[in-house]
Amino acid sequence: MVKANAKSPPAFAWQEWYDGAGGRTIDIPEGDEILRQIYEEQYPRFAGPVAAERHVFASPEEAAKIVKAKAKEVGADIVGICEIEPEDLYRGRRVEEKYAVAVGQRMRWRAFQTVPSREAAIECLRVYHSLGETVIALADFIRSLGYSCQIEHPLGDSDLLHIPIGLKAGFGELGRHGSIIHPELGPLFRMGSVATSIPMTLDRPIDAGIAAFCDACRACRKYCPANAIPDERDPTAGKDHLGYDRYVVDTGRCFPYFAQYNYCSICLPVCVYNHKEWARDFDGFKTKLFPDVVMASSPPPVDPVSESDRHVYPKLKR
Repeated sequence: MVKANAKSPPAFAWQEWYDGAGGRTIDIPEGDEILRQIYEEQYPRFAGPVAAERHVFASPEEAAKIVKAKAKEVGADIVGICEIEPEDLYRGRRVEEKYAVAVGQRMRWRAFQTVPSREAAIECLRVYHSLGETVIALADFIRSLGYSCQIEHPLGDSDLLHIPIGLKAGFGELGRHGSIIHPELGPLFRMGSVATSIPMTLDRPIDAGIAAFCDACRACRKYCPANAIPDERDPTAGKDHLGYDRYVVDTGRCFPYFAQYNYCSICLPVCVYNHKEWARDFDGFKTKLFPDVVMASSPPPVDPVSESDRHVYPKLKR
């Protein structure tokens, strides 16, 4: 069993944040239907029977190879394995398993030609649902091998923090905008995981030069209409997995814009890492290299949750 420690942040209080920002006013019926499917059709399928006979792997290397291959087969574009540590859990949470099999799935660039937009918002939710099917199928496979596991859905009240897990599983480096930038997928992907105690070979954080790139590039900072992305790293925010001071987004500025303008997402498609090689459409759709960015007036900042019950973030220029 792994329990959260004193350094663990509290789970994000979505309803309090929406209330503080004036309510959840986004009206996208297609997105609401996807959310309904996730909560009403996927969540009930999280648990399942564990086979009585346990498969014995020849080695941790073989176990990792088989589990990763299955993850790719059921829809993951990227997959990595790491050990779960107390700081990887939200405050007050625990998991019975030792390892996390992290999975990621790319979002379709064609949906981010204009941001914010209904199309971009629907694409984010589509991938949450699609990746939800991936973690459910992977969990079913692990249980069929005789091992228990726990699903950490990419959307919702998970116990694990997806970004620390993704960094340790080798998915990339933490960008200025607070999301992971993958060497091939860029920042335009979503993550989920399955926790299990199958002994497997672990992956490691990678150093692909992305942190140095983010230090020189300020695209997401310049295009953030809420002025929520910092100019500099924060030496008081702790180190990332490569030992760099972290960039920390001002959630009090970010969330009101997110809540009012189709879940925003501007900071992801404007990222220019790796000359935007990841911004190709592999199905042949004609797309632009850089999105049209709609810079609407930003609502005033809010900080509706008490400091003791929210993650730590700076109040930038306010």
